[in-house]
Amino acid sequence: MSGGMILLIVVTVLILMGLGHRVLDRLRLSDKAALAILVAIVISTIFIPDIKLTDNISFNIGGFVIPVGLAVYLFIKADTGKEKIRSVVGAIAAGIAIYLVQRFVLPAEPERLPIDPNHVYPIVGAIVAYALGRSRRGAFIAGVIGVVISDLIQLILNSINNIPVPTNFGGAGGVDTTVITGILAVLMAEVFGELRERLQGGTEKKHMHFDKGHFVSTLGEDQEKDKEQADRGTDIKNKTESNETGGDIDEKK
Repeated sequence: MSGGMILLIVVTVLILMGLGHRVLDRLRLSDKAALAILVAIVISTIFIPDIKLTDNISFNIGGFVIPVGLAVYLFIKADTGKEKIRSVVGAIAAGIAIYLVQRFVLPAEPERLPIDPNHVYPIVGAIVAYALGRSRRGAFIAGVIGVVISDLIQLILNSINNIPVPTNFGGAGGVDTTVITGILAVLMAEVFGELRERLQGGTEKKHMHFDKGHFVSTLGEDQEKDKEQADRGTDIKNKTESNETGGDIDEKK
């Protein structure tokens, strides 16, 4: 079993145990939706063969279509334009970084490496994706799309140089690269983001709660509650003073 499949199974078990709820909230996914996506990736990767577009271009449903579809959904749901820009920049940078490592850093013979190259690319992509994507959503988008961009770069260069090497988006070891990159980037964003929030004295969304796929501000609600409590306190104080005044008048009479 590949590393990507093992990681998917581990994440599925963690979600079933009720862990990772905070991360899913930030990704705007419910537990059921996340489980459905994970199961779909596993089943489609195992049972659905790669789909050929041309003799040299093909793609995999579980390793390409589903992760990219999720990344597009998260991009649409991004809170601000700034987050979207970071995601795009992070994806381009991650794609270039993965390609450069593949082309100039790693040896041509994978057997010379102590680990699978498909596990090296996700580490490189995840680091760049988190560094530029910053948020949990931005890191996931940059990580997944970055892998796709690295494949596109290779495809374009092969076409320019008339090199008939097949390009398989999300197929073979590609599913490991895509899945591990996306999940690792989110984990890095969660860990380092949490540390940053604690050092800053709290999360920037401490006045917000997650409801139906969106963060909803509770700042106004909190202010209303404070105002109501203050009004009640004033009413109680006035009643107390009124009773005390009434008692003094009765005593004088």
